[in-house]
Amino acid sequence: MHGVKHATGNFIVIMDADLSHHPKFIPQFIKKQQTNDYDVVSGTRYVGTGGVSGWDFKRKLISRGANFITQILLRPGATDLTGSFRLYKKDVLQNLIKSCVSKGYVFQMEMIIRAREFNYSISEVPITFVDRVYGESKLGGSEIVQFVKSLLYLFATT
Repeated sequence: MHGVKHATGNFIVIMDADLSHHPKFIPQFIKKQQTNDYDVVSGTRYVGTGGVSGWDFKRKLISRGANFITQILLRPGATDLTGSFRLYKKDVLQNLIKSCVSKGYVFQMEMIIRAREFNYSISEVPITFVDRVYGESKLGGSEIVQFVKSLLYLFATT
């Protein structure tokens, strides 16, 4: 929030600071945004040349399962709702942040759902996500429960 408040440009790129999201994809995000003046360009692991490196089967299953269920219930207009590598128009990002109620992993999903709800244009760029070398994922049982609760909340309210 602090970074968005103090950003001086018209666009903001959100990405993992541990470089699991490689900066080499940013020029593709910019090019995609310029093709049709998209409001949001999201990195996707699930289309075209996109993928994941370094995840075990359980982590892949959780991610794919979460995205599959979300596609059925919410029809988001994007294939990768749990990813966080995105380019936003600054004013769009500010509006989306104000409208979101979720915390944690679910926040990323809600951002896309709200973007669709507000008729913002969304496009995607295939990316390869590389699992972090240092540290551990915070994804656990409580995050999964929170995801399901938030998914049902969004289903009921959007």
